[in-house]
Amino acid sequence: MSKEFRVGIMGATGAVGSVMRSILEERNFPISELRPLASHRSAGKKLVFKGEDIEVREMKEDSFQGLDIVLASAGGAVSKQFAPHVKAAGAVMIDNTSAFRMDPEVPLVIPEVNPEDAFLHKGLIANPNCTTIVMLVALKPLHDAARIKRIVVSTYQAVSGSGVAAMRELEKQTKQYAAGKPLAVEAYPHQIAFNVLPHVDIFQENGYTREEMKMVNETRKMLHDDSLQVSATCVRVPVFTSHSESLQIETERKLTADQARELLSQAPGLRVVDDPAALKYPMPLDTSGQDDVFVGRIREDISHPHGLALWVAGDQLRKGAATNTVQIAELLISKE
Repeated sequence: MSKEFRVGIMGATGAVGSVMRSILEERNFPISELRPLASHRSAGKKLVFKGEDIEVREMKEDSFQGLDIVLASAGGAVSKQFAPHVKAAGAVMIDNTSAFRMDPEVPLVIPEVNPEDAFLHKGLIANPNCTTIVMLVALKPLHDAARIKRIVVSTYQAVSGSGVAAMRELEKQTKQYAAGKPLAVEAYPHQIAFNVLPHVDIFQENGYTREEMKMVNETRKMLHDDSLQVSATCVRVPVFTSHSESLQIETERKLTADQARELLSQAPGLRVVDDPAALKYPMPLDTSGQDDVFVGRIREDISHPHGLALWVAGDQLRKGAATNTVQIAELLISKE
């Protein structure tokens, strides 16, 4: 491909924005200009891209002139503020926040799941929640083969999903615990070191958290099936990077574990690691820094004749956020 594109990154100095920059370089995205944008506090900082220093610009209403694609990860309020200006400049915004995910006018896209939806955009495409991405990359091949009717999912979410402060707190609490000192608790409502918190995001009136309801609503939207039954329990665990998920599904047509394993082994974006006898199964340590979603512990659910159980893990900063955003951009330019 000879054509090159002018790309902006909103929130370029943040955790996800930094990974976006790395992935654009790793995947050799065809760029003629990379324009890192951030708040006034970060303006003037230098970032390295392809061996060159690039200065961070303060994000303003006119910051998007001349750009083709804008990758956004600066918070929902910022995305809402600047989205009209991105579109007015003639660029396409791929938003990694939750601001537009359930807007019926905005496609919500995972390239391995519903790539065709990306081309229905009106200047704005939403990137799903990280837990939903990790789950649906694994479930889409099974859904295509046998139609999933019901999903029960429990997540085991890394602290990096809460940001740098949470990662530092886990490290600090671990050192304090080892030294026999009191543990400082700030990033979460309770100690996270040597503990698990069945509480990710804000509790809703129905008893589920907002994170759990994201998995319900986003799954239905991307699979175009409002009748799909989904129940989620999202849990924060003392792991630095990569989310893991336990999945139980009920399908319309029966799939054996071997059939499921074969389907998953041939699907894009997936890596099957499923040999319990050899103690091989997906773990956060192995998936950190990877773009694939790892799947294993594939077995028939003994509680339901059309049930399957499986275990997945994926790096939520990469495939769960930055990589998926860049892949959507790759989809768009594939038509150029």
